[in-house]
Amino acid sequence: MSINSWGRMGGFVRRAWCLPAAVALIACGTSDAPPGRRTASGSVAASAAPADSANGATASDRVNIYAAAGPNALAPAAARAKPRVYVPNSRSGTVSVIDPATYTVERTFATGAVPQHVVPSFDLSRLWVLNNEASTLTPIDPVTGADSQAIHVDDPYNMYYSPSGKQAIVIAERRGRLDFRDPATMKLVRSVHVNCRGLDHVEFTADDKYLIATCEFAGRLVKIDLGTQDTIQYLTLIPWWRRGKSMPQDIRSSPDGRTFFVADMMQDGVHVIDPVSFTRTGFIKTGKGAHGIYPSRDGRHLYVTNRGWNTTAGGRHGPGSISVLDPVADSVVATWPVPGGGSPDMGGVTADGRELWVSGRYDSEVYVFDTSTGALTHRIPVGREPHGLCVWPQPGRYSLGHTGNMR
Repeated sequence: MSINSWGRMGGFVRRAWCLPAAVALIACGTSDAPPGRRTASGSVAASAAPADSANGATASDRVNIYAAAGPNALAPAAARAKPRVYVPNSRSGTVSVIDPATYTVERTFATGAVPQHVVPSFDLSRLWVLNNEASTLTPIDPVTGADSQAIHVDDPYNMYYSPSGKQAIVIAERRGRLDFRDPATMKLVRSVHVNCRGLDHVEFTADDKYLIATCEFAGRLVKIDLGTQDTIQYLTLIPWWRRGKSMPQDIRSSPDGRTFFVADMMQDGVHVIDPVSFTRTGFIKTGKGAHGIYPSRDGRHLYVTNRGWNTTAGGRHGPGSISVLDPVADSVVATWPVPGGGSPDMGGVTADGRELWVSGRYDSEVYVFDTSTGALTHRIPVGREPHGLCVWPQPGRYSLGHTGNMR
């Protein structure tokens, strides 16, 4: 979510599969949560995928839209990159560059005002720093790690790419627009205005025909036809008669493309969405301030960052954590705490899948989690309000944007 926009101010679980014995007590035990909600419990590593009761196949045997982004499956363009972690420090107006081999900041460079995310280009040849208040993009050469002259792009809060690669889609949050641009020149082609306060994050349907975006300050989603660029429908996540407040953040597809998960910072969990019927079919409790969602390299789990705060003005050392979500069973199978508190926000998984790197938004640090144990292994000091951290290189044939939505 932006730090400068809009004044800053229950459902059911569809399936209830039991998991292997290693996590049975976590996934299938009793819960004090209301019916249909699962709460995060325990502090263990992610386990193997559950078996399909019909034929004994595991979740990894099914259709997996993340299959091309498996461990170390680097495309030639990505393989040439210098392994680095790029951290935009929104309040400092800088990017910290971390060497993942030594876990140290090797340099910090200035950007335009309020850098929000570092976004890989569709063809993996460039990284873009999105300087929101400066209305500029700063290019980074991933082979050398060097930054160069910024270019003007209006209100770039976040950025995605159409699955065809023919369009860059800039999220102009304050303007309430999706700006479709030429991905090579960044020249504006068309602006699409939406009734979506706090336009934020995007995911694409498995057939590549639609995008669904979150509206952070309106508590709803918007579905847009990529072919016509027309608004199809809006979906309110918490109906007014339920008197609940919603603040949707990141949105990610299940590996089979049949389900979308939407992190809700005020509901402390993720909504389960059918992207075809565009209906809310369930809710899964994760942790306080659910915010970012990142798939594991094998596609068996989604890592949900719980920022520890229900508002955009968080403090230091909150009850931040990572929830490991099984997208087949619709349940949390593990919870990784931040010892002493923290504020996990945005990030990504390393090329080998062994580490999850996330920014600590209100603690001026970066967290590194071991995905095999769930342990927090490193805390690296950076600038003020680190946000859309990008681990690079990442596996995949192409990037759909954000901090590495790889396919």
